[in-house]
Amino acid sequence: MPLKSEPLEEPQLNLVPMLDVVFNLIIFFMVGTRFADMERQFDIHLPEVSDAQPLTSPPDEIVVNVFDTGKIVVGERTLSLEELKAVLDQAQARYADQAVLIRGDGQGVYQNVMDVLGACHAARITNFSLATQIKNEAPR
Repeated sequence: MPLKSEPLEEPQLNLVPMLDVVFNLIIFFMVGTRFADMERQFDIHLPEVSDAQPLTSPPDEIVVNVFDTGKIVVGERTLSLEELKAVLDQAQARYADQAVLIRGDGQGVYQNVMDVLGACHAARITNFSLATQIKNEAPR
């Protein structure tokens, strides 16, 4: 009994469904931008307030450098411990969740870093962190 053998069909990629999806997306975005333009056309007089706070991002963290000699530097200013407490109090009054990064010298006295932590505690700052470095990294 002879067997019929037909040549196998080569697989083909059907692009019609993909093109349908692309055209639907194009139509969706065209209609969506049209509605956004229509919303801006209305002449609305917004209410006015006298005591509005601007919506801004939280302030950058305060970087406190504690040198091995006990010198405390914030930004480019050298501060005493009392001045640091005043700066932290002002920052906490402006933004309740103010972040502080403490960079203590690894060869310094640990008490100096603890004094800065005490100043953070006195200023009611709870969002603080201690900077460290991985041993294999070069100092920055």
